[in-house]
Amino acid sequence: MIPKSSTRQAVSPSDDLLQPAEAPAAPRAPTPSRLRKERAILNEAENQFAQFGLEGASLEGIASAVGISRHNLLYYFPSKEALYRRVLDDVLDHWLSGMEDLWREQDDPAKALRKYIRAKLRSSLEHPNAAKVFAKEVIAGAPRYAEAIRERVAPVLQKEVTTFEHWAQKGLVAKLDFTHLMFIIWTVTQAYAEHQTQFAILLGKPQLDEQDFDRAEEVICTLVLSGLEC
Repeated sequence: MIPKSSTRQAVSPSDDLLQPAEAPAAPRAPTPSRLRKERAILNEAENQFAQFGLEGASLEGIASAVGISRHNLLYYFPSKEALYRRVLDDVLDHWLSGMEDLWREQDDPAKALRKYIRAKLRSSLEHPNAAKVFAKEVIAGAPRYAEAIRERVAPVLQKEVTTFEHWAQKGLVAKLDFTHLMFIIWTVTQAYAEHQTQFAILLGKPQLDEQDFDRAEEVICTLVLSGLEC
């Protein structure tokens, strides 16, 4: 027998192909209002972490100072650890952005170092709490931030050391242990944030002013440049 022909129409293989899924919509950019509130939270968190440390600061205290509830704060940052980490990230972003000044002046180490030292001292003057938060974390052994320091600071430090070695090869500076030289520059400039209150007390004034930072800059630059014989 001849089989009856099927009444079903042939289906083209292309008809069976699944239509490609639509790409997920790109996340919406945060609104200016959200960004302002987030920045207010971060600024207050920086103040309180600098004063009380991670353990002593509370989400309730930070939220209250900003004028929102703890529940509302958690809408922006899911935990105190997350908020603390974001504060440290912001501190490190600001710090690393200023470190590029050193290698931009390839043939004028004195100019580069003066600019670098001035920028570090300006940061201590304008953002003292940022330095204090970072210092507290490091003094405690960097239990929550050691990996970020290794991953982000070490490559920049190596680039700075390479810049010094380039200057030394050209006879523009004396040959020193440039890694430890950078440690000393970081330490002495950050001291004007971390020990600002102590320095002001010893100078008999309520707080350090622009002139104090200008004098510190001149002394630090003189010592560093003299040591490098440049």
